[in-house]
Amino acid sequence: MGKRSIYNVPNALTSIRFAMAIAVMALIPAGYFLAATVVFLVAASTDWMDGYWARKYGQVTKFGRIFDPFVDKIIICGSFIALVGVVNSPVASWMATLVVGRELLVTSLRGMVEGSGKDFSASWLGKWKMVLQCAAVVASLIFLQYETAPSWLTFTTLGLVWGSILLTVYSGYDYTLAAARLMQDEPDEPE
Repeated sequence: MGKRSIYNVPNALTSIRFAMAIAVMALIPAGYFLAATVVFLVAASTDWMDGYWARKYGQVTKFGRIFDPFVDKIIICGSFIALVGVVNSPVASWMATLVVGRELLVTSLRGMVEGSGKDFSASWLGKWKMVLQCAAVVASLIFLQYETAPSWLTFTTLGLVWGSILLTVYSGYDYTLAAARLMQDEPDEPE
């Protein structure tokens, strides 16, 4: 069987999502919160399309297996970082740091575990974390469109942001425990 080309529909879809992530990161600090909300929603809601297409039409590539989760991280981490710089943002710098730190940790753990030949696929907890983070970003962008947000929106936004941060930390802890269990039988390599 020959090599699969990385120039296929799933990787093109992921590339479009990457461009949308960059657009969101430019729109947020410029104060175009409605446009950022729309672009973010399209980028986040089409995440499933590239993987579905790749599996259905036999176009799964090693590049795509790395590029798709990378773009997911850019969309989420970039949005949280961009929100930090906005006046009245419900996202604090320490929150964005936790989100980025968790993503770096889990990516490193995944590389270590899968490098040893073991499976370290995303868990349902990780998928729910992503859903809650997306909801927190959307709520934050809607919240920022108001000079004085209604109290229900303020409450909802803060609940989603804090909930996403708590689930981010907990899922990072859960992935760390899972990696430790998978790697406990591995001998230490000399440095």
